[in-house]
Amino acid sequence: MERLICLCIGYVFGLFQTSYIYGKLHKTDIREHGSGNAGTTNALRTFGKKAGALTLVGDCLKCVLAVLVARLLYGNSHSAIMPLLGLYTALGCVLGHNFPFYLRFRGGKGIAASVGMLLAVDGRLFLLCAVLFFAVFFWKHYVSLSSLSAYAAALLGMIFLGARGGYGLTDGLQIEMDLLMLVMTLLAFYRHRENIRRLLKGTENPIYLSKLGKKK
Repeated sequence: MERLICLCIGYVFGLFQTSYIYGKLHKTDIREHGSGNAGTTNALRTFGKKAGALTLVGDCLKCVLAVLVARLLYGNSHSAIMPLLGLYTALGCVLGHNFPFYLRFRGGKGIAASVGMLLAVDGRLFLLCAVLFFAVFFWKHYVSLSSLSAYAAALLGMIFLGARGGYGLTDGLQIEMDLLMLVMTLLAFYRHRENIRRLLKGTENPIYLSKLGKKK
């Protein structure tokens, strides 16, 4: 039951669509521009650096706050499995972000929310993935490639740390946590399926921060 409750908590927090709200404040539906995605990269392309930064922070924080709420509820009674419950909460947040019911299930791709997941669940993986993300980005300038590379690294890192007892879970619970992270990783790749096709064809649009026009 606690797993389902954590999923629901995460989903509710995930419904806060930062880029969509920002767009509406500027009388624009971000989903009608650019990639049609209500996420950080499209906010950056559509509205500029300020909107991109606000979207990243907002979508990241909603996952952090969701996990904090789960900890307040279960930190004492289920302390031994809080890493697992935190991941369930993060999955719910990503699902809420990607598939918000009030926007006809047209949301983002869950990357910024996943950044919040790493911050809240395992800071070690956050640092690893941050370094990898920026290394790939400044090498290739593809946000999608950078994001997916970081996600794959997070999955492998979690499996490695879990196998070494890094989360204090029993073998069965650690396998459950690894599988949950695998589901999140596969979801991220699925949401980026068009980007992957463009990357393979060599038609993906790069982003050069220094060349972005100043937008309000």
